[in-house]
Amino acid sequence: VQLQASGGGLVQAGGSLRLSCAASGRTVSNYAMGWFRQASGKEREFVAVISRNGGNTYYTNSVKGRFTISRDNAKNTVYLQMNSLKPEDTAVYYCAAERGIGVGVVHTTARSYDYWGQGTLVTVSS
Repeated sequence: VQLQASGGGLVQAGGSLRLSCAASGRTVSNYAMGWFRQASGKEREFVAVISRNGGNTYYTNSVKGRFTISRDNAKNTVYLQMNSLKPEDTAVYYCAAERGIGVGVVHTTARSYDYWGQGTLVTVSS
């Protein structure tokens, strides 16, 4: 499956952005989908994940209550709605897909994922 992330940009602190991850080549319903981010000079970190059937989601503590992951399997797209953005959210955001797991299973480690998008830059100014 090929993944294309989009929706990044420059926003002021407190603002919102919605990232999209469009999948092609395979139906996205076969995959758990995650979002990761990598700030300059730092390691890639987990942000959010949604299970194949959308029934299970999980977030890193720093974004709970501010970010929402969702999926539209009919459109083969996964979203990350980001509200109340903070300067520390500045990073390149990557979507990723994990194949071959149960419909309700989610993983938070990058090595669990089989396919990665190219990343989209989110910059939050103070």
